Amino acid sequence: MNIRPFRDNDFPEILNIYANSKLDELSFESEEFKLLPLDEDEIRLAGLKESDIYVYEDGGVIGYGALFGSEIRALFVCPGARGKGIGKSLLDFMLLNVTGTVSLYVAKTNIPAKQLYNNFGFIITDEFETTYNGVSVLANKMVRSETEICFNGPYEDTRRLRCIRTKV
Repeated sequence: MNIRPFRDNDFPEILNIYANSKLDELSFESEEFKLLPLDEDEIRLAGLKESDIYVYEDGGVIGYGALFGSEIRALFVCPGARGKGIGKSLLDFMLLNVTGTVSLYVAKTNIPAKQLYNNFGFIITDEFETTYNGVSVLANKMVRSETEICFNGPYEDTRRLRCIRTKV
């Protein structure tokens, strides 16, 4: 298993993972959704292409995440590979590449994803209506802040402070 930057030849696997995962994100909604393939969804595809994409590889690409600045734009894992810590690993990897406040957006009813994000210190800061393939969806913005706590360490020179980063 390996997390690495996206390569152009990963794109067919990214499309496949998205096609097999996107509707799961919306499965808790009362409305029924029809898949809009990623390569036909101009807005989501443009957002993905301008992001730094990381793939989780284990005998092939089985998950991916996308990071644009301090915004996590995507986190998808093949349905057959879920429950094995792949999403956690990708999320942790992306968070190591960001300092400060990190944000993401998730369907309000996607409780499993929101629980994962809560476990990483994200909190809901906003609720709004958006659409997927022409159907309204309530979504949440989730944010994780980072702050530095500094304290005097066990140094002879007490003017030196030791700082640690903590998530709040």
